Amino acid sequence: MDFNGDEESSTQIQEGNTKNSSLFRYNSPFVQVILIGLVCFSCPGMFNALSGMGGGGQVDPTASNNSLTALYTTFAIFGILGGGIYNILGPHLTLSVGCSTYVLYTGSFLYYNHYHHQVFAVVAGAFLGVGAGLIWAAQGAIMTSYPPTNRKGTYISIFWSIFNMGGVIGGLIPFMLNYHRSEAASVNDGTYIGFMGFMSAGAFLSLAILPASKVVRDDGTKCTNMLYTNVSTECLEILKLFFNWKMLLIVPAAWSSNFFYSYQFNDVNGALFNLRTRGLNNVVHWGAQMLGSVGIGYIMDFSFKSRRMRGFVGIGVAAILGSAIWGGGLANQLRYSSNDLPEKLDFKDSGSQFAGPFVLYFCFGLLDAIFQSMVYWVIGALADDSQILSRYTGFYKGIQSAGAAVAWQVDTNKVSFMSQLIVNWVLTTISYPLLFVLVMLAVKEDNNAEEDPGKLFAPSDANNGVTQKQYPVV
Repeated sequence: MDFNGDEESSTQIQEGNTKNSSLFRYNSPFVQVILIGLVCFSCPGMFNALSGMGGGGQVDPTASNNSLTALYTTFAIFGILGGGIYNILGPHLTLSVGCSTYVLYTGSFLYYNHYHHQVFAVVAGAFLGVGAGLIWAAQGAIMTSYPPTNRKGTYISIFWSIFNMGGVIGGLIPFMLNYHRSEAASVNDGTYIGFMGFMSAGAFLSLAILPASKVVRDDGTKCTNMLYTNVSTECLEILKLFFNWKMLLIVPAAWSSNFFYSYQFNDVNGALFNLRTRGLNNVVHWGAQMLGSVGIGYIMDFSFKSRRMRGFVGIGVAAILGSAIWGGGLANQLRYSSNDLPEKLDFKDSGSQFAGPFVLYFCFGLLDAIFQSMVYWVIGALADDSQILSRYTGFYKGIQSAGAAVAWQVDTNKVSFMSQLIVNWVLTTISYPLLFVLVMLAVKEDNNAEEDPGKLFAPSDANNGVTQKQYPVV
């Protein structure tokens, strides 16, 4: 079998050769989505586990908050530019450069553990913002354009599950290494070194990602006949996004989708639990994300024959669960404030007092995956072309990161926990009707026959209502 999608391989696929039509072909969308999932497992997934401990594993969150502000400020810029950079450089350079910045960032906290100078952490955070903009633009283009049109929800859930397994494993690292240090102020060096090892592996694995022009679906069609563009073209196309009504409707969802992290990580997990319990909470939080992504992926692909109706139902499910979970967050927040913090909870010693906040943190993870997977599905339903979707997802990540930069400074400046909760709840609530309008006006129906939910990876020749192109074999 030729793994590079050359003439012989592509011709055999088009003739229906069952061996080359395997789900596990190296150049199949399924394998490529798994690979990008493993890259994000190793880099952003481990980063999520690190930041999810509250304060980057430090007792004082100031250095972490300032580094994250720098991170999301540059992320906001390079998130928007990332789609254009990906269209110029391709996946290998874009992803490998992006992944390397995660190693640098974690190393800065290893340095901080010894010298307590936050300048290195802030500078490394700024570099990570550049790298994160690149990696998430590439990831968004791959995840939304490689899968068959009527399986995008399924493939998004596969990616999200693999990616968040990084948070689960990453949560186990500080949990195990600090298990007997329940009274410790910050995590030990081994925790940071473990994270750096995973991140370095992710940088090497990124070289295995194929460009879109070499990825072949089971029906023999290529994902896109992508020709890498130039700087002037990408600058113009990115500028147009700010006047694109579809993107403007996504802005509230994008802004809110990482805005709640500072509240959840610092003001719930960091404020209520001791060090080792925060590591356990992270395992459960990112595990909940895996469950949430699988559930919403099924709804977005299989709940109804109508593509628009699936979109409406997915948005509705996110809205209902979001209201219930933020309502639970309000009940929890009434019990304490930034000026009246309770004694730290421990999973072994705190008994029934531990249960309520623990379940809430699990639900925060569930909602995060449902909300973001739903938004990615909507973005993926707007187009099938990798170049277009790389710009759309880059715009989404850029706005998302601008919101996060503001949120981390809000927390640094000691805005009350209750005010932060209310702002988060309002922001996510505003996004639901706007996404509903976007699906109603911009998402086209596919004309496929009704699908069998058991055939999760069946080939599709639907293309947003447009006839799928049969590209020449190269």
